Amino acid sequence: MTAIAHSVAAGIDVGGTFTDLAALASDGTVHAAKVLSDANDRAVGVLAVLQASTLAPSSLAYIAHGTTVVTNLLLERRGARVVACATAGFTDLLELRRQERASLYDLSKHHSAPLVTRGDVIPVRERVVPEGVLLALTADAIDDVVRAVVALAPETVAITLLHSYADPTHESQLGDALRARLADILPNCDVVCSHAVLPEIREYERMATTVAEAYARPAVRHYLASLGERLTLHGYPSPRVMTSAGGTLIATDAAEHAASLALSGPAGGVTGAAAVARALNISRALTIDIGGTSADVGLIVDGEPLVERGGDVAGVPIALPRVLVEAVAAGGGSIGWIDAGGALRAGPESAGASPGPAAYGRGGIRPTITDAHVVLGHIAPGTWSGGVTISAPLASEAIGHLASALAVSNERAAEALIATADATMARALRRVSVERGVDPRDAALIAFGGGGPLHACGLAERLGMTRVVVPPHAGVLSAVGLALAPERREAVSSFVTRADAIDVSLLRERLDATAAQLGDVGSRARWWVRSRFEGQGYELDVPVEPGDSGAEIASRFVERHVARTGFALDRGVECISIRTAVGGDPWPVRFARPSRDGGVSESNVPNDEDDGRAMTRTLHGPCVVRLPDATLYVARGWHATALAIGGWLMERDA
Repeated sequence: MTAIAHSVAAGIDVGGTFTDLAALASDGTVHAAKVLSDANDRAVGVLAVLQASTLAPSSLAYIAHGTTVVTNLLLERRGARVVACATAGFTDLLELRRQERASLYDLSKHHSAPLVTRGDVIPVRERVVPEGVLLALTADAIDDVVRAVVALAPETVAITLLHSYADPTHESQLGDALRARLADILPNCDVVCSHAVLPEIREYERMATTVAEAYARPAVRHYLASLGERLTLHGYPSPRVMTSAGGTLIATDAAEHAASLALSGPAGGVTGAAAVARALNISRALTIDIGGTSADVGLIVDGEPLVERGGDVAGVPIALPRVLVEAVAAGGGSIGWIDAGGALRAGPESAGASPGPAAYGRGGIRPTITDAHVVLGHIAPGTWSGGVTISAPLASEAIGHLASALAVSNERAAEALIATADATMARALRRVSVERGVDPRDAALIAFGGGGPLHACGLAERLGMTRVVVPPHAGVLSAVGLALAPERREAVSSFVTRADAIDVSLLRERLDATAAQLGDVGSRARWWVRSRFEGQGYELDVPVEPGDSGAEIASRFVERHVARTGFALDRGVECISIRTAVGGDPWPVRFARPSRDGGVSESNVPNDEDDGRAMTRTLHGPCVVRLPDATLYVARGWHATALAIGGWLMERDA
């Protein structure tokens, strides 16, 4: 990559196998770099990819970073020691959950253990009810809580008291007292209150989210502070961090909103795919981002990533806004194996970056999805981006072990392993689409990541889809999404009322006030009212503007409900909360043809690198196109046409 003289925005996506960088110059052009990730120290990959890009530190407007720190903490249960404080009589909320089974038909399956043990939940003698204070929080009650916290010596304290979304007085009093009295005894102990994290009804989700924030915050602070110091030492600016909702926060703000970073990395991919969809005037699309460790699927509606509230991350409920992303263990490094019943499986264990697939020649010997593609000729031997060299003999040897166990040829074993991974990813794509009222057959599939273009045709066929877009810069599109995402702050505030009781002027004041609290970040404000039919236990976010009436909000909700579920109820509409986002405009990105030519192989042997933007003719499958940082496989019965913006459009033959 040549040095760039213009001011640039850099997006850095740290994956389990590769760390990708996309630099968006001030004229909107995109430049990319890729290095292998360091599983022991993610910051090493960030610095390495910046140095590989040859970007001058002075040319950077900002660095936007997608991090998996929170996800990994939750998966590996390596977060802080948390003590929780809850209203007396409600200390078992995390254990009781919603009293639903982990699996409807598997009675042996259990939910993940809560992040706080029952012995670390302290009862608080107080009680607020919807009508007001039933039992006041006294100085004696506060003293009892402080003594109990000190005895347990936690790293963080999470406070969740009943109905604090409506009246946070007791939480604030207890939080202030704990901070003051712990300052000398436990100086590094942080106190997190639920009304500052999620001021919304549903005490279980509020408590679980607050505990997740307390559990992850110390590690996030440490990681971002360390990364910022190392970047500054090399002359680079401190990073912005992508949130689960698709915006970015400066590092100091991100460190205080750890729970909102749970899907930081995957959100960048859907954001980048949405930019491509808008450039192609595609309003509805499914996305599949296949990396070395996992595959992330998402949904684009009206040219924007679908943002929802709630969902589990590694078995932990986090009820904050997030770009809809579902991850499955089906990446290029996913290891093929045979279970006790003799069935072929792919993942969840991954070869990662070290040792990596056998084809990398870095010590891996077990068969992976990448090795299967090498055996079938979909990935060419030789040197690739990111410092990877592909060896066909090593891939064949690894797949050979699987083939021997199955008593089939290497090629048949490779095809079966890929089909197994495709089935896993197709199920995830159905879940994010069909469950939200979207027919996959009416949508395009945007396939990216190092492995997305290889699996695109097979996935589309399983879902009955007829159009696939392989975007320009497919291998680093998540980094592109990070780079173009604007700085954005979000907040949720309680707003429990019937829609027909909304006063237009009071709503306008409320919306303006919530935006003003977030400050000037660019400074475009957007609002959504979380609404439902009376008696429902499920809500939808409805966009709203100052001046909207309750009738307009209700009508908009009903329309969205019908589109999502196919029906409406003969009931009134009630509102639950307001979500406010304040942010600037995305960094400009221009997808355009490059000046260089590329090469194409109309056989199963890839040729020179090409990203489709210099091509004008249509290719008919089966054929392989080697992209700068990925490989495109056009299956039999499909044809691919180069797009003017770069990348390829694949369609099924008539």
